Amino acid sequence: MMSVTRPEDVPIRLKSLRLLVVEDEALVAMLIEDELAEAGATILGTSASVEDALYRIDAACADDGLDACLLDLNLGGRSALPVADRLARLAVPFVFLTGYGDDLGRGCHTDVPVVRKPFDPKNLVHVLWQAALRQPLAPAAEASADQAV
Repeated sequence: MMSVTRPEDVPIRLKSLRLLVVEDEALVAMLIEDELAEAGATILGTSASVEDALYRIDAACADDGLDACLLDLNLGGRSALPVADRLARLAVPFVFLTGYGDDLGRGCHTDVPVVRKPFDPKNLVHVLWQAALRQPLAPAAEASADQAV
């Protein structure tokens, strides 16, 4: 699994990246939105279901585009793989979020970074930043996102 660590004294700026948050836990979604907005991102919305996420992805791509997505693997008991498949077809980078163990059910998306809940919000921003910029993850960093902080 991929993960990223970053020096604490280097702030990550997401500039005006257009991001979608797909998370069914309202408090977690709010925490993520706050952290991403503080880092300078434009939040296009939060989706709590597969159907709403697919709708928002299509709407964003028809508008000014979608730069990246944070995607919870389990949305109200349903797999988020249809969302991951759509993002992959559209070449939109994404990062999986999960509160579950090693059997993640990522389908064919095994190269997608995974951040485990609970997570360090600043590390989440960094992982998303690297995914959006399509930068390879540093080997030494691959253990960090898998660890709950």
